[in-house]
Formats: sequence, C-alpha cells, structure tokens
Amino acid sequence: MNFNRKHFLSGAGSLIALPALESLGFVKNASAASKKAKKPPKRMAFLGFGYGVTQETWYPNAKQTGSNYTLPKGLAALKKNQKEFTIIQGCKHKYSREPHWGSTFWLTGANRYAVAGQKFSNTISVDQVAAEQLGRDTRFTSIRLCSPEKIGGHGPGLSLSWDKNGKPKAGIDSPSKLFHKLFSANDLPLEQRRAAIAENRSVLDTVLMNAKRVQKGLTKSDHDKLEEYFQSIRDIETQLNKNEEWLEIPKSKPPIAKPVNVQNGREEIEVMYKLMVAAMQTDSSRVFTYRQPVGSLLKSIDADGGNPHNISHYRPGPKMEASQMRDEAQSQLLSGLIDNLKATKEADGSSLYDNVTLAYGSNIRSIHFLDNCPTILAGGGANLKMGHHLVLKKDTPLNNVWLTMLNGTGIKTQSHGDSTGLVKELIV
Repeated sequence: MNFNRKHFLSGAGSLIALPALESLGFVKNASAASKKAKKPPKRMAFLGFGYGVTQETWYPNAKQTGSNYTLPKGLAALKKNQKEFTIIQGCKHKYSREPHWGSTFWLTGANRYAVAGQKFSNTISVDQVAAEQLGRDTRFTSIRLCSPEKIGGHGPGLSLSWDKNGKPKAGIDSPSKLFHKLFSANDLPLEQRRAAIAENRSVLDTVLMNAKRVQKGLTKSDHDKLEEYFQSIRDIETQLNKNEEWLEIPKSKPPIAKPVNVQNGREEIEVMYKLMVAAMQTDSSRVFTYRQPVGSLLKSIDADGGNPHNISHYRPGPKMEASQMRDEAQSQLLSGLIDNLKATKEADGSSLYDNVTLAYGSNIRSIHFLDNCPTILAGGGANLKMGHHLVLKKDTPLNNVWLTMLNGTGIKTQSHGDSTGLVKELIV
C-alpha cells in the first residue's frame, strides 16, 4: 500500500507530526551545510562538578566587587585569565532540596515534586534550549560529556542535559569515544547507511501504528505516558532526518591527535576540554555540556581525605586540604581551557573565546548548602561583562543567569524555569 509518509505521521495525532526539516531549521541540502558563515557562529558550554567547593577559600571577599578584587586560593590558578571571566555570588535554585545532587537540576532549576504522584520530575536544561537554535546547522545538535564514575555527587541523570520532557539525555563517557564520534569515518558504503536509515524509519512506522491502536479508552495517567512515548519516537525521527542530511558529508579532519591511554581524573578532564575545543574548531557542534568526574580527579592528584562525599564534609585538617587541592586542580584545568580557546583562531581572525559563552559551577555550594551556587562565566559569545566579581541579591534565581546567557547569545526566550528576569549587572 502506497501512502504519503508526512500525511501518515501527521494523521497519527499532533504529538507525532513529522518535524519538517525547514521548520526545524535544518539546511535544505547537504551542500548548504558545508558553507562557512560570514561570521563565526555562537557557541555555549556548561561545565559542572558535584559536591561544590571549599567555601572558605573559593569565593572572593563579598565586599570586593567589580573589577578590583583579589582571587582567593581556590581560584589563584586563574590569575592570568582574571579579565576573561566573571564570578557571580548570590544565586540559587528555589526548589533545590537535594544536598548530594550537584548536577541534576543545575541547568533546569526544576521542582522534583512538580508532577502530582511522582517522586521525581525534571524540565528542559538550558543547554538543550540553546541547542534547539544553535544546533540546527551542525552535524551534532549538542555534545554531552560525562564520566563513568558513579560517586561524583551529581545525582540522577545521564549527563547534565535533560530534554523538553525532562528526560535524561545520555552522555559520552571517555575521550576515545568522543574522538570517534567527532572524527572517525563511517566505513559502511553509502547505500548501506541509507538502507539502515530506511529500515529504522520502517520500524518507527510500525511502532506508531501499533501505538495509535491503543489510544482510545486510556486513563489520563496512561495517556500521559503514551504522549511521552510519542515524543520519544518523534525525537528519533528528528535524529534520523538529521543523519540523512549529513549522510554524504564527510566528518572533519581532526585538528588534534587521537587520545591514547588517557588516565582517569585530571588527564581525562584535560583531554575532554581539548576535544571540546576541537569540536568547536571544526564546527561539529555549538552546544556542549560536561558532567565532570570528582572522585577520580581526587585520586589522580593524590588528595588524601577519603572519597568525594567525605571530603565535601570537610573540616580543618586532611579533608579540607583535599577539598582545596580539588578546587586548585579544577581551576588549573579551567585556566588551560580558556588559554586554548583564546589561542584557537576563527576564519575572520577572532578566537574561539570571542564566540563562546562558558558556564562553570555546581548546584551545591559546599557540604549540604544549596545557596550561593559557585558560578563562573567566561567567553565573549554573549557580550557579557567579564573580569568582574558580582555579588547579587541573596537567592537570585540561578535561572536568571542562564536566561541572560541565552538572550546574550541571540536566543530570545522570555524565561527559563523559575527565572524572574535578566541579570542587568552582567549585561555590557
């Protein structure tokens, strides 16, 4: 039986209407994707860590605001980059209640109990809001990185990213996997790859027809579950469309060597940062998240104080010293990333740093404290005020910072999560 695929999918209900390429912002043909933009594209990156920081030695003196402030011990490694980033104090998520979940709600600010009858719910993360616009013309809509360790203080989730239904999005957990995804060629013949996409579409058609048969007579709860199911199918359909758009475009040549025998912890983070820069350099993606390891980092720098949870409950002595060592190592790595972004040039002579906005921090301040989330912003992509220490009104929604980043990058959205407005102190 012959039928028009677009009509079939739209007839299965509005929830599974085929996402047409133009309406999604995808380029109309493969050759258009390879054309260089007149201006370098805007990019966003979010780097999150669990269990917070050593509050006594990480935060600058709250009375020293503006551009004339002294970097504390925990951030001293960033001294040479002090004009390239801004530290923000005073932010929190209104609904934060989980002292060991440093990443689950960091980019969403959601209320886990917002859905009646459910013990956990989440909403879309800010990176995925950005990806809906910035990721239209790249091979990968977003790149999500994580670590294989299970004791990082991050909380539930597969990465820092959550989709529009508040469902976790998977991350890439090793430098070698990331390199392969970005730069390794697909050795299967083109026709075989086309056939695989067609087969996957055929499976989706069958699944949708079967799901449609059970729509009638469902309870509200079951209807909601089916609605989420339809959305997941639609997301797969969207990805298949994008895969087909890029089917005949070879992957970029890697600007760095393939990572080999990377040690967990510090080296792992350093190499992930380098690969992130390589992905920006080749315009493979424009939106990035990285849920960073904490336990393996502590081990790799010989921090003596126990596991990351025990160290987060520090007091003067070995645990506090280990916590401070972690902060210093993270600052050194962040400094290296900023240096790399500044050194990597765009076609127009600007640097990657000039066209990216980077957020670095955690949903946890320290120990079990969930206010004054450690927050650093860097980069020139959103035209935000850099080189400053800002102390905002107590309990300013962290989502106000994310909203300001979005708008500064050209993503004109009215709100994100529980935001109440833009952070005017950040805007140039």
